[in-house]
Amino acid sequence: MEEKLTDEEKEYYSLTRKAFAALAPFYDIIAAPFSGVRDRVVSLTNAQEGAKILDVATGTGKQAFAFAEKGYETVGIDLSNAMLNVAKKKSKFKNARFEVADATNLPFEDNSFDVSCVSFALHDMPLSIRKKVLREMVRVTRTKGIIVVADYGLPESKISKFLIYHFTVLFEAEYYKDFVRSDLEPLLNRNRIKIIEKVTVLHGAGRILKGINNKL
Repeated sequence: MEEKLTDEEKEYYSLTRKAFAALAPFYDIIAAPFSGVRDRVVSLTNAQEGAKILDVATGTGKQAFAFAEKGYETVGIDLSNAMLNVAKKKSKFKNARFEVADATNLPFEDNSFDVSCVSFALHDMPLSIRKKVLREMVRVTRTKGIIVVADYGLPESKISKFLIYHFTVLFEAEYYKDFVRSDLEPLLNRNRIKIIEKVTVLHGAGRILKGINNKL
């Protein structure tokens, strides 16, 4: 039985599809500051040879390409067909494929992947959607598999925190404010993702969290 969407969730889906359809041709330029983080995510994952990778909210595929370049079989999913069309046109990897899919209801069997990753996407989601996405990532990742989240954070320094926060709110959606003020680690822990490694990136404006899937 399908869950009934809240008004906030309906608004999220509507805005996401419209916004990313418009942004798709320019998204790689907008997301250029994140390019250096992609390889850090792959390196931190430390996946074994032959691992199957899921890249959630892949957008134009940059994170998926970083995994595929290292030889991993990679699947990237996204709500936006327009974004995926860009990814497919740019892809030069036979070991990377892309599918339109809702991350809150992934079209994969349980335990389908060795690694699941979501990069700079959770901050674009209301909390209820974030929870559903993490729950689905846990479901489709094998027990003791790796789950990696890369997204915004804030540095410890009060001045840096103030500057980065007020700069980022200029171009990010309203959900960013709630996301960056919330405590991401307990949310991951409640979804049976045990954090085993943390890395700060983008001079404190970003973070990568590596977890083990502790589902029963």
